[in-house]
Amino acid sequence: MTFKSTGIAFILSLCIICLLSVLAGISMLWILAIAFVFSLVLAYGSATIQSGFYIKAYCNSDTNEKLIALTFDDGPHPEFTSKILAVLKQHQAKATFFVIGKHIHQNESIIKQIDSEGHTIGNHTFSHSFFIDFESTKGFKKELNDTADLVKSITGKQMKLFRPPYGVTTPNLAKASRALNYDVIGWNIRSMDTTGDNKEVILNRVKQQLKPGAIVLFHDTSEKTVEVLEQTLLFAKQNGFKIVSLQSLLNINSYH
Repeated sequence: MTFKSTGIAFILSLCIICLLSVLAGISMLWILAIAFVFSLVLAYGSATIQSGFYIKAYCNSDTNEKLIALTFDDGPHPEFTSKILAVLKQHQAKATFFVIGKHIHQNESIIKQIDSEGHTIGNHTFSHSFFIDFESTKGFKKELNDTADLVKSITGKQMKLFRPPYGVTTPNLAKASRALNYDVIGWNIRSMDTTGDNKEVILNRVKQQLKPGAIVLFHDTSEKTVEVLEQTLLFAKQNGFKIVSLQSLLNINSYH
């Protein structure tokens, strides 16, 4: 089910109801019922990145090999991103960092460190505003371009991977992503490390869902994530999982 197919089904349903109203006298209240269902489908499609409702998103790899990829959103953080990098280096693991443009100022050295240590940098918009889902296509393009320009000025690389803020997609976001030739990246394991859950609960959530081809979502914004990451890497190793880069897991390019 996609936005296009759902829209076509909605229009056809309205036509059928109008026709039946004329020929069979059924209540026009059915239009409200259909509109309500249509609204629910739109809301689900927007909030569920795995649905691919507006645009295809890579949320996992269809593989039987015990390969997983780690991703971190909302950095760079002046304290915790460096700690995350230290843990990854200790375990010789690579990850993808989806950065917010406004957080790059005064943290340029962290962006350089992420890149120099062999990790991938992805786009997470410039503002990550609470109201970003209401942006126009032009507004989304600016959000993406402003962050991309900053990262390129530091690393010399043009980002190709984009993770929508909150994992929410919209028609305008989809248009902007396609126009700028981004691959949209989701996840299939959400650690929920930005909630009030303690590190034990977060770790168990990740461990219980770990499976071949998984993309794990963390945030490099808190101490408890640093601790959960350490335990996740140990658990993965003990259970035969190998941490690989996102591009290797999905067989896609990280940069243009």
